Amino acid sequence: MPADPRVEQIRDLERARLQALVEGDIAAASALHADDFQLVTPIGALLTKAQYLGAVAAGEIDYLAWEPGPIEVRLAGEGATIRYRAELEVVFGGHHVARTGYWHTDSYELNDGAWQAVWSQATEIR
Repeated sequence: MPADPRVEQIRDLERARLQALVEGDIAAASALHADDFQLVTPIGALLTKAQYLGAVAAGEIDYLAWEPGPIEVRLAGEGATIRYRAELEVVFGGHHVARTGYWHTDSYELNDGAWQAVWSQATEIR
């Protein structure tokens, strides 16, 4: 059975989302995040799309590197869940966080014909 082409599409979108966040490209990042997007950070804070992208735009969150490993994708109708390990280096609230490994779990939904991230959670690997 051939692979569902949506799997690679979701992987490509996640890589594009990460690149937009590292580059601080808020217009590109905004298009890839649903209006009701929510992020649960590694320290347990909940951020809305406006809070998250606003912090990136203001430099409060400055991703210096975000390198994902293989991205696993599970499709369910008009939704997809992804999981992967990544190495991140970030400046958060003026504090440099050295390159560290994290597990990421994200949910995507098809909204008006476009896939968008709706939920994201990151957990530090210790």
